[in-house]
Amino acid sequence: MDVTVQWVHISWTKRSRGGIAATRRNAVPIGFVVPDASTPFAHLVTMSEQHDFQPSDTITDVTSVDVSLREAGGRLRVLPRISPLFAQPPRPRRPPAVWLAPGQWVRWHLNYRFSSASGMQDWSYWLDTFNIAYGSVEDDVFVGAPSRLVDERGPVR
Repeated sequence: MDVTVQWVHISWTKRSRGGIAATRRNAVPIGFVVPDASTPFAHLVTMSEQHDFQPSDTITDVTSVDVSLREAGGRLRVLPRISPLFAQPPRPRRPPAVWLAPGQWVRWHLNYRFSSASGMQDWSYWLDTFNIAYGSVEDDVFVGAPSRLVDERGPVR
């Protein structure tokens, strides 16, 4: 399977919901140049409020990313799994899987909201963006516009 996966994971707390901190958070990229690595691989980029939203990246195996990938009939079926279930914002209905032809790629956004069990800590939030390309791609593929865009973000209040 000739697939390149980039998972951009951004995390923050209620302190970055407004003002200068929110401006800094909203300015972070959602696509990066992928490092030179053997395929298939996953490029994990994490950014957090704790580290002033500075990107940190690692290379990992595609199977460690919570996305269902399946080849059939010369195309790739892509569907991120929703996890963890207890942290979902309300989602009326999940969109169907996306089918990619060779040379195409999808950008899929999912967000989450968490609170402590006792309610003693601040709310915390995640934004996961999955950039997934099928077939041979250039290292800057995820910096541009995707072939398909799925925005599954829900209200996090």
